[in-house]
Amino acid sequence: MRMVFRWFGEGNDTVSLQQIRQIPGVEGIVWALHDCPVGEEWPMDAVSAVRDQAEIAGLHLDVVESVNIHEDIKLGLPTRDRYIDNYIRTLEKLALVGVKVVCYNFMPVFDWVRTDLRKPLEDGSTALFFEKAKTTDIDPSELVRMIVSNGDLSMPGWEPERLARLATLFESYRGVTEERLWSNLEYFLEAIIPVAERLGIQMAIHPDDPPWPIFGLPRIITNQTNLRRFLNLYDSPANGITLCSGSLGANPDNDIVSMIREFADRIPFAHIRNVRVYENGDFIETSHRTQDGTVDIAGIVKAFHDEGFKGYCRPDHGRHIWGEISRPGYGLYDRALGIMYLWGAWDALERLRTLSERREPSLGNGLSIRL
Repeated sequence: MRMVFRWFGEGNDTVSLQQIRQIPGVEGIVWALHDCPVGEEWPMDAVSAVRDQAEIAGLHLDVVESVNIHEDIKLGLPTRDRYIDNYIRTLEKLALVGVKVVCYNFMPVFDWVRTDLRKPLEDGSTALFFEKAKTTDIDPSELVRMIVSNGDLSMPGWEPERLARLATLFESYRGVTEERLWSNLEYFLEAIIPVAERLGIQMAIHPDDPPWPIFGLPRIITNQTNLRRFLNLYDSPANGITLCSGSLGANPDNDIVSMIREFADRIPFAHIRNVRVYENGDFIETSHRTQDGTVDIAGIVKAFHDEGFKGYCRPDHGRHIWGEISRPGYGLYDRALGIMYLWGAWDALERLRTLSERREPSLGNGLSIRL
């Protein structure tokens, strides 16, 4: 398991590279050019600048999250080929600076949805919260105003140029079924995956967050069956999954441990975080500790360990604790605590395996003696 940490760039993050470097076991940043409009080709000088910043801090930039996909691609419009060409040229530039994994998603309009960015928890911390009933009552434009009015820091997946066309986008998606969205995703994969194979990049789709339709918009990367269907759209090691335990865990019917065991060789990147799911479908993000939420974080770490996971992993959204002022979900303190919880579980499993091997010396022919 290779630990990385999401960073939004100089001037766009309350966390510095020097602070990230001091978190035990963190070797790289998860980054993107958040000021580059979705669908446009990333400029090489900006890509190189992030590489230089990371190198000075002693961190790698192997993982990008996200090279977001233009809505015309998701809608299957005639203009999509132009945006796919831009996407390919961006991948080529990322390969030049050593990028190995690109996380992306195929969610229409909204990358993620929460109804409260700082909901109080019992201990006085605050966290991202989703009130399911509110998404049936609230006008989407009200939700947009709440999200984008949150200070000067950019909100990933809520790009102003896209949200300014909200009414038009909703009209464009009228009549877009799940099957049509699947077809448009397959078209994208057929264009992108051969390029990724050539460049040595693994594409890793992020599950829908939350994993069910929102505001009548279709969502398809939601459960184990659909993840299996996705991987079969283009059977290649370059076509993979970002296994996000928090996104998938918002639906208690999702067996994330089973997903890891089935798809282990197609998971180059993992987000590990916890959520507490309520009976009415609401959920709130909690600490990474297993007992604090509904998701079996300890079981997830064990499944990755059992499968010999050598991919990249990051703690995902954290609470806002100790008075820290930060982008919602992306402060330093709770994500650093989350990393140490994940390392503690991983190190314990490593220790148990070492002790087991010492108790069972090999005879050299595949057999062992139990002492």
